[in-house]
Amino acid sequence: MMRISVTVITYNEEKNLARCLESVKDVADEIVVVDSNSTDNTVQIAISLGARVVSRPFEGYARQKSIASAEATNNWILSLDADEALTPELRESLLLVKSGAKNNVYRMSRLTNYCGKWIRHCGWYPDYQTRLYDKTKGAWQELKVHEYWKPQQGEMIGTLRGDLLHYSFTSISAHLQKIEKYSELAAMAAVERGKSASILKVIFSPFWHFVSEYFIKLGFLDGFYGYIICRLSAYSAFIKYSKIRLYSRGR
Repeated sequence: MMRISVTVITYNEEKNLARCLESVKDVADEIVVVDSNSTDNTVQIAISLGARVVSRPFEGYARQKSIASAEATNNWILSLDADEALTPELRESLLLVKSGAKNNVYRMSRLTNYCGKWIRHCGWYPDYQTRLYDKTKGAWQELKVHEYWKPQQGEMIGTLRGDLLHYSFTSISAHLQKIEKYSELAAMAAVERGKSASILKVIFSPFWHFVSEYFIKLGFLDGFYGYIICRLSAYSAFIKYSKIRLYSRGR
């Protein structure tokens, strides 16, 4: 049976970490937490739940996750964020893989909790994430907006049953803060690639985002919060393309 190291990178995650680590206790043969000098009880919680903690200054998400993989004593890595947790079905899938893996890389669907409601539409689900892998078969890649694990060429990616629960948005204010952060990063990355945005893009892209996510991707089935998500997605598009237009013109 193969052995799995669960890796988590943290910074001030005392509200989330226990839930994450409790969910992997039947799967993990080792837990490695790479902490970026947290000032709350993150480290104490990690140690109390059996994790080995490595303290490293933050050098970017992909770099921190690469460090976590390198610190792990096993080749097989289950990489999680502190605000994520396994469902029982996903745990069972992982235990089956441990008894005999058919691939070197696996993805899993991620289900996001928004202000207490699980969002299954709006284009947010299944939101596949590649998180279980043989660390010798690929590497973490850094982008300005999102990091991702890239398998070696030719590697087939298996899909696990069950969801990765994502406790991402505790309030609408938190969502707005993320929009500001990621729209800035996305705009800077686009301008670095030589991109610009026409005034028509600024005007009509938000409208299309709302129509696409609320009607075509059935966001209305998620009720009130589905409407909020789709409206904020439209706002995010407006902010991002406005910034791209401004930054590409140097003002």
